[in-house]
Amino acid sequence: MISKILKVHPQDNVVVALADLEAGEAVVYGEESYLLKSAVPAKHKFATVDLPKGAEVTMYGVLVGKTETDVPAGSLLTTANLKHAAQDFTTGERKTAWQRPDVSKWEQMTFNGFHRADGSVGTANYWLVVPMVFCENRNLDVLEEALVNDLGYGRNKRYQLQARQLIELYKTGKSVEEILQADINLINPQQASHRLFPNVDGIKFLTHAGGCGGTRQDAQALCALLAGYITHPNVAGATVLSLGCQHAQVAMLQEEISKRAPVLGKPFYVLEQQEIGFETDMLSEALKKTFAGLMQANGNVRRPAPLSKLCLGLECGGSDGFSGISANPAIGYTSDLVVALGGSVILSEFPELCGVEQNLSDRCVNVEDAERFSYLMRTYNDRAHAVGSGFDMNPSPGNIKDGLITDAIKSAGAAKKGGTSPVTAVLDYPEKVTRPGLNLLCTPGNDVESTTAEVASGANIVLFTTGLGTPTGNPIAPVIKIATNTKLYHKMRDIIDINTGTITEGEETIEQAGARILDYIIRVASGEEEVAAVRHGQDDFIPWKRGVSL
Repeated sequence: MISKILKVHPQDNVVVALADLEAGEAVVYGEESYLLKSAVPAKHKFATVDLPKGAEVTMYGVLVGKTETDVPAGSLLTTANLKHAAQDFTTGERKTAWQRPDVSKWEQMTFNGFHRADGSVGTANYWLVVPMVFCENRNLDVLEEALVNDLGYGRNKRYQLQARQLIELYKTGKSVEEILQADINLINPQQASHRLFPNVDGIKFLTHAGGCGGTRQDAQALCALLAGYITHPNVAGATVLSLGCQHAQVAMLQEEISKRAPVLGKPFYVLEQQEIGFETDMLSEALKKTFAGLMQANGNVRRPAPLSKLCLGLECGGSDGFSGISANPAIGYTSDLVVALGGSVILSEFPELCGVEQNLSDRCVNVEDAERFSYLMRTYNDRAHAVGSGFDMNPSPGNIKDGLITDAIKSAGAAKKGGTSPVTAVLDYPEKVTRPGLNLLCTPGNDVESTTAEVASGANIVLFTTGLGTPTGNPIAPVIKIATNTKLYHKMRDIIDINTGTITEGEETIEQAGARILDYIIRVASGEEEVAAVRHGQDDFIPWKRGVSL
């Protein structure tokens, strides 16, 4: 019989409900029995012992909060009776020993990727069109309109066809009520599959709201981010549009590119509007150069590459009370597999590492990285407090509704994405991954800002866990969406790729799910599987202005 509850760590004094529980119900876990004082919705927690006001609450074996009132055993934990609390941390001792998983199944496996001049391997082959400043966004729109559809990269016209049906109904004199009741045809039209350049996966336009009007530090950070995309292994080349007078100068971008790739080894075209003059002249030149670049990009073909060339971004968004016990530990095991195979993984979202700093600091291979992690965490939290916020304000209303009622609870579960391997590097936004193994990258907890940064740092695939559902994607890296629960998987099947609700349902272990995810990653990396975010054209791209974003 599958248990209705789960005690995550032997030291915990709370238990997670795996199903809706009723007040007065007696539930059993192992040899322990609990009588519920109140109803406990699935994904929420209840106290296993009497907790007086001010008592420490432990989950995942770490401090996750302190009680605001007396909480009798069997009572539901809520935002009314539990407040965020987390353990302090020090540099500590190095604790880098870990149990490497058995990777014999994958040691001789390869994926078919795009090999770049610097030795990196892409899981896709895109052309980028990049503005140095928001003033050029409209010109990107013009280029997109001119290129995308005629080159065979146009998206599904299902909703355009539905709109045409509504227009026809209106023309025939249908009333508002009849329009609202109309049965609109939802049949998916055939999408054109004939690309002029079959080896190019698409042309991506990275519009943004930066480049000028902020601080020079903002401009430098933006240029570093854009350089990360231009030098990315999933990118074949780039067209850059500059106005000319903005803070984010082309020279600044070229400096950042040189830091990441002293020899770029791919087509790279820059056009500056104030130097060229007529907008029409610049756009005509941009079209010619982009087309020429696409011809060169089409010469790239997929070839076998070792799995050590994988760099996984680890992300979560729309998290729920099951995230930390199903999907996150599952991709944590996937992370350990990739690290054991010589690959790289990136754990980010620093506001969601609050409470597990000591563990991550101790796992840093060298003291310098441990100290840098401590500095970045403390500085980030101090900046949040300076504007009246703090890491404790990170959980969203959706998180809280589904059981993540303190930042420490959310963080302890979120950190599971990083697995158990040693931390080989600590990076500040948006530095490039240069070492295999587990990399910690300072980013906000905001899903899109963090995903955008992970890709800039080199992630050629992103694993994104969600308990509530999110369509998030990225312009150049496949974002694999992983459901924490089966109900979500079926409810939002069109935007979810993998289900790990099998873990809480007792059908699969964390290790089995993690291995299944790696097999799926290999197919995606080889171009054999198209993830939902790519299929829907979900190209989310948000640079982080280094203010306070949780």
